[in-house]
Amino acid sequence: MVPRAFGSRFLSTQQNMTMPGKGILAMDESNATCGTRLEGVGVENTEENRRRYRELLITTKGMGEYVGGAILFEETLYQSCSDGTSFVDALRKEGMYPGIKVDKGLRPLANSNGESWCQGLDGLAERAAEYYKQGARFCKWRSVVSIPAGPSKIAVTDCAYGLARYAAICQNAGLVPIVEPEILLDGDHDIDRNFEVASMVWAETFKYLADNNVKFDRMLLKPSMVAPGADCPKKSNAKEVAEYTLKMLNSRVPPETAGIMFLSGGLSELDSTMYLNAMNQQPNPWHVSFSYARALQNSVIKTWAGSSDAAKIKESQEILLRRARENSEAQRGVFDVTNSVTEGASMYEKGYVY
Repeated sequence: MVPRAFGSRFLSTQQNMTMPGKGILAMDESNATCGTRLEGVGVENTEENRRRYRELLITTKGMGEYVGGAILFEETLYQSCSDGTSFVDALRKEGMYPGIKVDKGLRPLANSNGESWCQGLDGLAERAAEYYKQGARFCKWRSVVSIPAGPSKIAVTDCAYGLARYAAICQNAGLVPIVEPEILLDGDHDIDRNFEVASMVWAETFKYLADNNVKFDRMLLKPSMVAPGADCPKKSNAKEVAEYTLKMLNSRVPPETAGIMFLSGGLSELDSTMYLNAMNQQPNPWHVSFSYARALQNSVIKTWAGSSDAAKIKESQEILLRRARENSEAQRGVFDVTNSVTEGASMYEKGYVY
């Protein structure tokens, strides 16, 4: 059960992130993953360079109109802008709530089909309390399911159980949990197979959430869209992805769930926006929105490329603001692709590690 003392704060956090046109900026990449992206544009992976890039994202003027919260990595939660303003205060100044990634990453799952389990439950209650004191008001835990690996029963059960325990612990610490069982794009499966696996995963996840007394109206979901595997020869258009995804959600997700904030998972910037737009052109009972990382940031980091030049930083922030605005339009079902210059190239990487 959620402690009564946190009731109004839960409501305030959720309302800010699920207002019409609003989504979430996912910038919770680990130091290693952030470093890989920096190195991809010729920037050395140092704490200061990570801080500079994150400051660029956090201080983009106008982001609060389209983004209600930003998910941070632990290092980021304690960092500050160059003028000494903490990142937490900078986010609040822009009208965004700070969130925190609380899982500790994936490890090989014994006696499975080469699958993974997510660690981080040990000491989570204490860490969650500390993150709350630091200013975090919501959190995220990501587990993964691989279709080419089966998925095995043990992997699906472990995924669901871990997400449920995490959500229960963090609700009791005053944090709104984001539940994220990502179904990886890896594989040549078709959209029907993805639908089958997604339905199984979400049925198991909600069973364990209910068993652990998690309040559905005090949490957010971060699902994958139901789409063909990256290597499937038969591609799906936005209308088909939207229909399959909403069909799956309507069969598995209770209507009282506070919000559904999709991950992009390697989809192109343009596809991520178009698929979201198509879903919001059909009736559904939830706030259906975005919690994107690469689909918001990919063009930004390429443009910035480590520059200290004020004009280049401004140009990079304008791109971020445009991507946030386009996805805000998609959340309301009014995105017009003819007015967009967004990249359509896939960002899928086989075996991608976060």
